[in-house]
Amino acid sequence: QLHLVESGGGLVQSGGSLRLSCTTSSGPLNPYIIGWFRQAPGKAREGVLCITGRGGRINNADAEKGRFAIWRDNAKNTIYLQMNSLEPEDTAVYYCAVDMSFQTQCDLSTAAYEYWGQGTQVTVSS
Repeated sequence: QLHLVESGGGLVQSGGSLRLSCTTSSGPLNPYIIGWFRQAPGKAREGVLCITGRGGRINNADAEKGRFAIWRDNAKNTIYLQMNSLEPEDTAVYYCAVDMSFQTQCDLSTAAYEYWGQGTQVTVSS
């Protein structure tokens, strides 16, 4: 079982940036698909970006609008989500999750992911 830990959330002004991290001490993350999701109050959890073990990426263009980037540092066993030009609409709890299916293309549906972190709060003020 993988215990994922997110960090890097916080309060930022509109137009600012944050970098979120996702890691685990439970084992290597490099073979697996990693997804970043978010959930705003009263809304369903939505996928933002995902990355395969080989670095292939899928984005939710409606959510991140070309402002976010995802990458993995296998030496640090960490996956990052860089968020730029943040807007108040980006306010949410952000989660990372693991899909252990080894598929060549990742998926932004929550049902595809087996393990989830506890989330980190991102708040963007106007």
